[in-house]
Amino acid sequence: MNKAAQLHAQMAIPVIVAPMFLISGVELVVACCKEGLIGTFPALNGRTTDDFEQLLIDVTGQLESFRRENPRAAVAPYGVNLILHRSNPRIEDDLERCIRVKVPLIITSLGKPAEVVERVHAYGGLVFSDVATVEHAQKAADAGVDGLILICAGAGGHAGTLTPLVFVPAVREFFDGMVAVAGGISDGRAVRACQVLGADFAYLGTRFIPTHECAASPAYKEMILAAQASDIIHTPVVSGVPANFIRASLDRCGFDVTKQGVIKRQLDLTEEFSLWRDIWTAGQGVQTIHEIAGVKEVAQALAAEYEQAKSAID
Repeated sequence: MNKAAQLHAQMAIPVIVAPMFLISGVELVVACCKEGLIGTFPALNGRTTDDFEQLLIDVTGQLESFRRENPRAAVAPYGVNLILHRSNPRIEDDLERCIRVKVPLIITSLGKPAEVVERVHAYGGLVFSDVATVEHAQKAADAGVDGLILICAGAGGHAGTLTPLVFVPAVREFFDGMVAVAGGISDGRAVRACQVLGADFAYLGTRFIPTHECAASPAYKEMILAAQASDIIHTPVVSGVPANFIRASLDRCGFDVTKQGVIKRQLDLTEEFSLWRDIWTAGQGVQTIHEIAGVKEVAQALAAEYEQAKSAID
């Protein structure tokens, strides 16, 4: 059994719930894993490395207890996102904590994953790298990662511009490992479509923001429900790197969306707005998200849609 099949055997459907800064908390991660979806969170959701270690203890402890109490349940593994950019001073300490508890899946962003791959493979873990271009995918593949997460057009946060119709087959020309696709995926039919293209998993973030278990504010969740695909603005103005933000959030925090692009305007306000905390990201999948629900209800809906699409295509 190959690595993709081994993961699929532990999952209800092939969905990885993306690590979202500040809002992917223990409750969301654990709820996803209990429903057979891989739940993940960024290491930097812990304000310090010690805080991050406590998050690891909480997630692993709750999942181990659930497995003991429900021995027949299919509980998916969890994952941690590590930012490898040199601007992150916690890389080594956070990685050491992951190794200590043997985190099943490490997702790397930015930087070179080769050393992470070697150290995680030593305890039997898996390493995926998220990539937004074919060139970055090739470099990560050369580093020996187990999987690539293709951040396509329409994904929330820092996103690429390639359609999965091009990105997946281009990567499959040189990579036979696991592939996940991100970008505007919000139902089970799209999950199955990713597999038809040649991917192994779908990577969903926005779909899980308006869930009861997500740590996003009520206003953030309501903004997701009110938004349409045309309200998702791709711009480098906010963070310096092209990313997708909700138009209403940009407007609220002092940005004008014009025909010429996104322009920062001077606000006559005393409140300071912060990237990620107050300026909210989302993917184009907002178009078909209409209600706040629990992770269990969302997972069941995705599974039903996935099985219907699978039967129809087969």
